[in-house]
Amino acid sequence: MTVAVPPATTRPKMLVGGAWVDAADGRTLDVETPAKRGRVIGRVPRSGAADVDRAVRAAAAAFPAWRAVAPRERGRLLTRIADDLDAAVEDLARTLASETGNAIRTQARPEAKVTADLFRYFGGLGGELKGETEALGEGMLSYTRREPFGVVAAIVPWNVPIQISAWKVAPALLAGNTVVLKPSASAPLAALALARICQAHLPKGVLNVVTGTGDEVGTPLASHPLVAKISFTGNTETGKAILRLAADRIVPVTLELGGKSPQLLFPDADSDRAADGVIAAMRFARQGQSCTAGSRLFVHEDVYDSFLDRLAGKLAKLKVGDPLDEASDMGAIVSRQQFEKVCAYIDEGARQPGARTVIGGLPPSEGRLAEGYYVQPTVFADMRNDWRLAREEIFGPVLVAIPWHDEADAIRMANDTHYGLAAYVWCGDVAKAIRTAHALDAGWVQVNQGGGQVVGQPYGGFKQSGLGRENSLEGMLESFTQRKSVNVNIAP
Repeated sequence: MTVAVPPATTRPKMLVGGAWVDAADGRTLDVETPAKRGRVIGRVPRSGAADVDRAVRAAAAAFPAWRAVAPRERGRLLTRIADDLDAAVEDLARTLASETGNAIRTQARPEAKVTADLFRYFGGLGGELKGETEALGEGMLSYTRREPFGVVAAIVPWNVPIQISAWKVAPALLAGNTVVLKPSASAPLAALALARICQAHLPKGVLNVVTGTGDEVGTPLASHPLVAKISFTGNTETGKAILRLAADRIVPVTLELGGKSPQLLFPDADSDRAADGVIAAMRFARQGQSCTAGSRLFVHEDVYDSFLDRLAGKLAKLKVGDPLDEASDMGAIVSRQQFEKVCAYIDEGARQPGARTVIGGLPPSEGRLAEGYYVQPTVFADMRNDWRLAREEIFGPVLVAIPWHDEADAIRMANDTHYGLAAYVWCGDVAKAIRTAHALDAGWVQVNQGGGQVVGQPYGGFKQSGLGRENSLEGMLESFTQRKSVNVNIAP
């Protein structure tokens, strides 16, 4: 099979102070497509501390003038960016599919579209940066203001790079902050394309993008003395490291971290609809590479075997293949490192005494799927909730199934994790489903559906899945503004 990756290597520069520049020392990073091992599709600057300093200082210099722009005018600029993003959906989708391995039809194109939706949504909120007044008597005027922090460090992962960039960049800019965006070294190309579209409408220095590794860029960015706010999406261990860096300067931090999200299936659930929903909630269309992936499936013992059979039948019909092929339902794992990690978990699950493989397993060593980092959807049955595969975030297309017979025990098992990002309930009894949703320790719960986040709905996690909320008006006000109270004595 010939993998349809872009024919030529691209070498975009990064955005600092309104200029497209190389790293100060000229170093570069290769971007490999997951669809074909060893195939380089891009080369980006490999930044260091000096580049981070340039970008942060450019953002700090641009901040006073940007915060002085009326919020409604800032919103109009975001809306114009959204229009250009709409026109660029196909180009962005092809870039996303090529660098992330996400299938263009099921994941990359929808991500490009929702990125435009996010800029348009936040562009319409310019009139909502409001304060309040408090009645303190006739001789006192008391009111609050929503003010920006200053320079925001936005650090995003590789799995949905431009959607998560939009979660951070659009509300931060609308609130009057300036931004230094650091995309993942594994998937920086679409983020740079997004920045080029944004830069056509923004003053110099308002948005800056630095590319490179976490150690060489992320650490100096999170610890830079001029950064006033950090917004990070990624794994929990890195989130803890960022919190430690922020603690030295008491810098506010928003974190959207990992998950090991439960799915609870009751015996009265519509089994066919639930099977489709479980597949969606497990994020198989993204190869399971999602912090909201419902990777622990708790199924009532009365329907356990029949439901797993139905689920396996649907998974067997999914086409795993070239991310740029419109027929592909699933693409490839993002990198060799992540591929080897996922394969190690699958190997452990296959050798786990007492567990059984319902479908999937280790990828073939020959044929078209051996050309890239492809993994078949995999389900392990008869797992225990205290086994490693049910405790750790695999970030791959690996679902573990656990039977239950007592509702209270099922909820206890679902909550028995240090994560608390998402959860899913499949139940025919609406009252029971809502009671269950309220009992689950998760920041985002869906009942009888497994889709993605809705633009405008607050999104974030409990426990070690994060701090703060994004993706909404409330998230913007909480994450990207600070409240100031003003008391004025107006007595004669």
